[in-house]
Amino acid sequence: MLILYLLDLGGVGLLSTDEPRYASIGREMARSGDWVTPRLDGAAWFEKPPLLYWMIAAGHVARLPGEWAARLPVALLSLAFLLLFFFLIAGEFSTKTAIAAVTILATSAGWLAYSFVALTDLPMSALLGAAMLVALFEKRRWSGFAAGALLGLAVLAKAFVPLVLFAPVFLIARGKRATITVGLIAVALPWHVLCFLRNGHTFWDEYFWRQQFSRFFTPERQHVHAWWYYLPVLLAGLFPWIPCVALLARRSTYTDVRMRYLGAWLLYGFLFFSASQNKLAGYLLPLMPGLALLLAVGLDHAIEKSKIVPWLLAASTAFLILLPMLVNALPQAILAGVGRTHINFIPGMPFLLVAGVVWWLSWSSKPSLAILSAGMAVLFGVAYLKGAAFPELDDRVSVRGFWRTHGADAAGACLDGVGRTQEYGLNYYAERPFHACAAGETPRIAVIDGRLTVER
Repeated sequence: MLILYLLDLGGVGLLSTDEPRYASIGREMARSGDWVTPRLDGAAWFEKPPLLYWMIAAGHVARLPGEWAARLPVALLSLAFLLLFFFLIAGEFSTKTAIAAVTILATSAGWLAYSFVALTDLPMSALLGAAMLVALFEKRRWSGFAAGALLGLAVLAKAFVPLVLFAPVFLIARGKRATITVGLIAVALPWHVLCFLRNGHTFWDEYFWRQQFSRFFTPERQHVHAWWYYLPVLLAGLFPWIPCVALLARRSTYTDVRMRYLGAWLLYGFLFFSASQNKLAGYLLPLMPGLALLLAVGLDHAIEKSKIVPWLLAASTAFLILLPMLVNALPQAILAGVGRTHINFIPGMPFLLVAGVVWWLSWSSKPSLAILSAGMAVLFGVAYLKGAAFPELDDRVSVRGFWRTHGADAAGACLDGVGRTQEYGLNYYAERPFHACAAGETPRIAVIDGRLTVER
């Protein structure tokens, strides 16, 4: 698991619009010593609460290299959650169920991808999942306060969405409601009060009204998608375990009342995110642990009552045959979007042999070993993906490759038609903000044939 999550964290430069932006804020926080007001290029930035920035700042205080400082804390938090997930599920259900649930979650494309990048989705999802698990399954006296504290950290990761998702759990946690509330307030409230006292209504207007209320109810953030957007996103996030979704249609999956409640909660979360005007793929991440548990329980019941499990596990492993194709398409998909990506089918035939082994192990009544074997196949698949895709991503998608080659020539340049994603990356690696070019100004950084270029 350590190899799966920590392998080559610095193998590609910071990606997307948000990762270099959040990394810049965390680095600036470490340098300034102001851990209350997040700042981007010297200006207060209230889009998100501070937990991710604190994590990145801690990485810089520990003198980690830039990409590792941003990404390692997220990866370690993901690993810590997976351990907690395993032990609490094993105690509440069985070790066999825990092995299946953790393997499905830890090797699913969505959870793996967001455990690699310095974004707020994974910290919020892991902390919310931990809060729910402790509130529901931990019986010790301190569990209510611990669940509330974890929920407070989830709020500090991504504001108020965790409160909406936790609400159904709060309603049934009868004996723990008071201590959950105390833990939540003790952890989440101090930063909000301090930041408001320092920055006044500017903080609250941007942080709550624009970034929470407006994001949900209006198309202002420009991430508007159709109502069915999250259906393919959910399937893609489960890759390669997509065939196991068939278990959700089996009545035996819901014979346990806890699974009926979990299924209702997943539907509640799915409808909540679908109702939002703005939709992004990472928003569904907090549903992944619950979905992994539901699929694991479904596998347990299907093993007892039918012979469908060997075929589902083999089919899931066989899906890894698509990895070479995905590696080939990944840079273009990030740059232009999936809808504009030309995809060539390049089969990864060795994964079919592994699928056969997984089928045989499951047919031989060794389902846990079959699931672990499928997970090991994902591990090798991820190692292959990183080795094959990272050099091109670093060259074509991240700004790091450009800056390493042309940084000296571009030090005093302006930006000519450079998009927001590349601008934030340039600002991060240059450690200063660039300005837009005036007429006739040189040198200038421009995009020619899809690549950054320095013009003189």
